[in-house]
Amino acid sequence: MKIKSASGKGSPTEGSPLILPAFSEEDIGVALEEAVRLLQKGELIALPTETVYGLAADARNSQAVMKIYLAKGRPSFNPIIVHVASLEMARECVTSWPAEAEKLARAFWPGPLSMILKRSSLIPDVVTAGGDTVAIRWPAHPVFQKVIQKCGFPLAAPSANRSNSISPTTAEHVRSSLGTRIPLILDGGPCVVGIESTVLDLSTPDSPRILRPGMISREMIDEVLGSTLTTTTALVSSPGQVGQKAPLKSPGQLSRHYSPEAPLFLIPCESEEEILRFAEQHGLKTSEVALILNRLEVQEQYKLTFHLAKEPRAYARELYSILYQCDERGCKAIIAQAPPRTSQWEGVWDRLKRASGRDIPKPLG
Repeated sequence: MKIKSASGKGSPTEGSPLILPAFSEEDIGVALEEAVRLLQKGELIALPTETVYGLAADARNSQAVMKIYLAKGRPSFNPIIVHVASLEMARECVTSWPAEAEKLARAFWPGPLSMILKRSSLIPDVVTAGGDTVAIRWPAHPVFQKVIQKCGFPLAAPSANRSNSISPTTAEHVRSSLGTRIPLILDGGPCVVGIESTVLDLSTPDSPRILRPGMISREMIDEVLGSTLTTTTALVSSPGQVGQKAPLKSPGQLSRHYSPEAPLFLIPCESEEEILRFAEQHGLKTSEVALILNRLEVQEQYKLTFHLAKEPRAYARELYSILYQCDERGCKAIIAQAPPRTSQWEGVWDRLKRASGRDIPKPLG
């Protein structure tokens, strides 16, 4: 069968990635053939997970993984999560598989939980930024699973976007961010979770810690492990700020990350008057500002106004897509109403704070 691009042409526009649909069984068969061919050659592909779209390479191949860093402009100290399609494959990537990992895998895999363990010799230094641990995840998206199963090897895959910019939740987001830097994008539709996985550090005995919160909450993990976790959301300066060199244990720990082009301000507010005062204090014109709200109605005319869900999972599913829209529409600034401070919202809070890259002001009221 002849491969077609998303536009219906027999080949992609010169210099642009091939975008293959991966919805019907026929689509997936064609997409799998091309994806596996490229991965086996040591090339990159972008494909959907349930969280965000990933930029994947053979996790065993140092040269292939290095292409991920180059395509994204990713700092070398920022490790990459390894994706698997079975418990057996996960165990091959680590030196030991503790009881906690087994319990959590059976509870949450396939799904949006990454577990950090001591890496095996199968995983090269470039994946772990030279560290002795690796984050492992079994994604739930059927397209990603089929690609791994057909390849027969694990895939290293961070988000498929330029480093520190908004993570992609559609194939079009990937194309607009990475453009000519990759040869193939598999289009599996919008991601259903919408933010990156929870990252849990199990590498230190008896002291598991959440290094990046996500939609698998502390309470959910506590219930499985029968213990009380801490969340260690370390804020590490972005490259060029302090010359950071030491490898991180987990991705998603830079102080500015997941960021739109427009400056984002995360503010606690319960009235429109507080928003207007904040805009005035910062020299922002409401006609140039986008608002992201989840429990407040406004009367003033803003460039864009989004009312997101009051439930964290639905809010997370829409967040990155909305940030992309703000940039596409040329907003000069984004003001986001701070969501509730509960553990279920920790993942959303983390992404908004890192997208902002600033301290959260005290309430103005």
